[in-house]
Amino acid sequence: MEYLKPPLTYEQQADQLITRGLIANRDELISALQSVNYYRLSGYWFPFREYPDENFRAGTRFDMIWRRYAFDRRLRLLVMDGIERVEISIRTQLTYELSHRSGAFGYLDRAQLPSLNEYDYDQLVTQLRGQYGKSKERFANHFRHKYGDEHDLLPIWMVTELMTFGNLLTMFRGAPKIVHQEMSKRFGIKDVVLLSWLRALNAIRNTCAHHSRLWNRELGYKPMIPNRDVRWQRPVEIRDNRVFVILTIIQYLMAYIAPQSKWSERMKALLNEYPEIPRRDMGFADNWTDVPMWSNLK
Repeated sequence: MEYLKPPLTYEQQADQLITRGLIANRDELISALQSVNYYRLSGYWFPFREYPDENFRAGTRFDMIWRRYAFDRRLRLLVMDGIERVEISIRTQLTYELSHRSGAFGYLDRAQLPSLNEYDYDQLVTQLRGQYGKSKERFANHFRHKYGDEHDLLPIWMVTELMTFGNLLTMFRGAPKIVHQEMSKRFGIKDVVLLSWLRALNAIRNTCAHHSRLWNRELGYKPMIPNRDVRWQRPVEIRDNRVFVILTIIQYLMAYIAPQSKWSERMKALLNEYPEIPRRDMGFADNWTDVPMWSNLK
């Protein structure tokens, strides 16, 4: 079927929404649509629509939709803050473990990243070369000018500072199993669980970086739940398909990485500021603060 819908002016977009039953000040609605794309906002008003048509449920006000949008934006910022701390910690530990096992440039020997196939390894090194070549960081320029005649890539403790989370995940995947075990031991989990969590956090980071809707998203990549740790089962069984599991993973890791952090308090404050947000759509149980990882909030 050919797509034949024409583009609408901001005024036409607003009038269409009001015609479908949305309660809004027309000028304020036009102003909002000029700031945030109609299609982006549609993900937030979808739960307010009458199925199967496109009309809004009776009493739906635009400020109700806008508050969900504002909540989601602040949630993404808070999640990104938590993921940043996890990423830096993992980067630090991986750099330490690999450098002490294979030296400053050991990562340039594929045998030192034995779990990567040839394609993934070549892709990683190619991307690192590109990042180094484009970098304007002082340490990169200094190394290039002083050692560039002998080395076309940085030592590992420098190159990891230029990596994306995706690069870091690839290098972690390729590391020897003993490295996985040493790093996961710090967090009291199995190495396969840590790898699963990092994959899930990388996917969520990409969602946040692209400013995509997060709050009620069903996770595409589902992280592994530690099956022998009762804290993930009782008094609440944490599901693996909603954002609450991501928040709990961050909170769990934060207890080891930054125990002084007030991240959990900021999360609770955000939820309290938006009490109308359906928490069950995020995977929260009513008694979620009874979960041991969150019990400091009771």
